[in-house]
Amino acid sequence: MTATTSNPARTDRTDRLDRTDRLGRGSLPRPGAAAPPLPRAWALTGVAGAIAGAGAVVASSLVAAVYDPALAGDPERIAEAVGDRAPVIVAFHVLGVLGAVATIVFAAGLHRRLLARPGAGLAPSVAAAGLLGTAVVTILGTGLDTEFLFASQAGDAAADPHAVVFYNHWIGTVPWCWVLAGLAGVAVWRAARAGVVPTWIGRVGLVLGGLTLLLGISPLQYMAGMTGPVWLLVTAAGFAVGDRAHRHGADA
Repeated sequence: MTATTSNPARTDRTDRLDRTDRLGRGSLPRPGAAAPPLPRAWALTGVAGAIAGAGAVVASSLVAAVYDPALAGDPERIAEAVGDRAPVIVAFHVLGVLGAVATIVFAAGLHRRLLARPGAGLAPSVAAAGLLGTAVVTILGTGLDTEFLFASQAGDAAADPHAVVFYNHWIGTVPWCWVLAGLAGVAVWRAARAGVVPTWIGRVGLVLGGLTLLLGISPLQYMAGMTGPVWLLVTAAGFAVGDRAHRHGADA
């Protein structure tokens, strides 16, 4: 007679596997079973971030008293005109902050996505850093809103007109500085060359991201605010609806 004994190191795991075998189900995937699709909420959040970011850029352009030739050299009238745009300033602030928050979420998801395939090199870190930097710049661009919004509603003595002139220049320039988003676009293109992401998403990064980067480097830096949000929108939408091979576990 032969006796067989078993002394597993962990009986709890053995029991769990036995139950899985008996019931035909459990947390462990069966061989040959299709992998569950990967989440894409991060990419949809990027779409929202792009729309909100573009909205913030448009809203800031509507507070343009300091650029009005009819008001040039008259700080008091400029301050009064800025105060009259209080609802637009509120919209600019809300859209800017929401866009920055959503961009950070997208940056984290993009970093994870680029790391999902070998060969990306520094692209995941550079792309995430570029988007994170863009979000920080946007937050800084909206940082003076509350100060001047409440001051403009409190009366002429609440804010120095010359300070309001500076504030109008601030929101007319800083939120448009999307140059680091262009850097992120070029990083995505580099990842596409290594086969990490779909080729067309990489080409979008090269064209729109590269243009955003070049505009940001040039003295016409504010023009990056016109192309940066477009790159983010197209790229985020691409990952949300055009990256199905990766989401279902196939090659990107």
